[in-house]
Amino acid sequence: MIRFSGRLAGGAAIAALVATAAMAQEGGALKGPGVIPGGQQTGGPVTVQIPAPAPTPSPKPKSSDAFTQAFPTVSEPVVQGGDKPVVPLVQNWTVANAAKLVAVIEGIGAEGLDPKDYDLAPLKVALASGPSKELNELASQSFIWLVEDLRDGRTPMEAREQWFVVDPDRDAHPSGEVLAEALRTGDIAGTLAKLNPTHPDYAKLKAELAATPASNAAKRKLIRANMDRWRWLARDLGSQYLITNVPEFQLRLTVKNRIISTYRTIVGKPGRTATPQLAEMVEGVVFNPTWTVPQSIVKGEGLGARALANPVWAKRNGYVATKGANGYITVVQQPGPGNSLGQMKLEMPNPHAIFFHDTPSRHLFANADRALSHGCVRTERALELAMTMAILGKGATKEEAVAISTSGKYTKVMLEKQWAAYITYFTMATDINGEMATFKDIYGRDAPVLASLDKPRVRNRSILPTDEVIVIEDDLRDS
Repeated sequence: MIRFSGRLAGGAAIAALVATAAMAQEGGALKGPGVIPGGQQTGGPVTVQIPAPAPTPSPKPKSSDAFTQAFPTVSEPVVQGGDKPVVPLVQNWTVANAAKLVAVIEGIGAEGLDPKDYDLAPLKVALASGPSKELNELASQSFIWLVEDLRDGRTPMEAREQWFVVDPDRDAHPSGEVLAEALRTGDIAGTLAKLNPTHPDYAKLKAELAATPASNAAKRKLIRANMDRWRWLARDLGSQYLITNVPEFQLRLTVKNRIISTYRTIVGKPGRTATPQLAEMVEGVVFNPTWTVPQSIVKGEGLGARALANPVWAKRNGYVATKGANGYITVVQQPGPGNSLGQMKLEMPNPHAIFFHDTPSRHLFANADRALSHGCVRTERALELAMTMAILGKGATKEEAVAISTSGKYTKVMLEKQWAAYITYFTMATDINGEMATFKDIYGRDAPVLASLDKPRVRNRSILPTDEVIVIEDDLRDS
């Protein structure tokens, strides 16, 4: 493992680099100084033959100076710290503030929520009687429920299939503090509106809901379900991040909620190896990776015994097999054009063993339905993405990134500036062309979310994922 550091390249230089990387991955050959771990230069040039051309690339941003505008800095992680006094969840309400709360609840349908969930009728009765302990309790309760649903999402955890994102908003915006601010300022609606997701896709879904007539109940419910999915995430995703919508089969490199580059993806097959929903940090980039073959293949399919028995065949396919004293066989596929991870993978540690990586089977990106993998996310133009991440993450200079990528040697570049990466699942969303679209529910995850909208609001619900963590043993061979 090594760590490279260097100045961030200018926009024009990055654009040129990306073009070079794309050419290399689509069938050309790159020449550059050889690099060995530790950053020392070898004597002569290294030539790497790149496999067959990739399919037509995904749509590119229209602006030619996008990189120049978009990458002055890389965002820092936000760390919450310090113990704060607990603010009570029942506070004193004036008649004026309570009347404003009633108005908010009556109009909450615009946010995809149901006024019936917030005890509107008894609240109105208490309001009519003027200030009282009962009004304080009912108004506080209804307000807190609104905070929970707008901040965390209305859908209970048991209806969020393979959802493993830890939402930081509860810690960043404690319910009692939000209540105190609303009562102090008298801006009940404005304080609650601050909890809405900042991503423009949420606003577009809200506008779509407003434009959809009540007669189209099915579409309205689907919009509401996907608005709630945005609330499951952090309110603010950060200034720079990767985000993939699994049913769309697309990955976006995003800066200030603006798409800079898009990449087609291959995701997990339906069933046990369906790609889970995650929010992780990209800590590094591995160029020319090795692949440790899962034991389900080494032992279950006899790959280990075959590699030991036929070393010529093993060498031709890049396999190095080792048998321990206890008889345990380990097989590692070495870097090369045929490596099952391709030319790169992004290091993003998580208990599911899910990450973004390249593939030698680039012809599969031409498929319309790309739910083909065993869980991990394979990315089109992966070398371009890897070099961009290494440079913008201040792990390598432009020159180092080119040299490393063409060396043919395993090299891990740790990022000084880590990137957030979101693996999401939206069946109605803005597509990469900016148009509202619906996507096939490839994993059947809509049904429990839609069903939860027809049920009474779950109170005192858990904030922890309830699904089993499935560790992916990815068979990366051609699907």
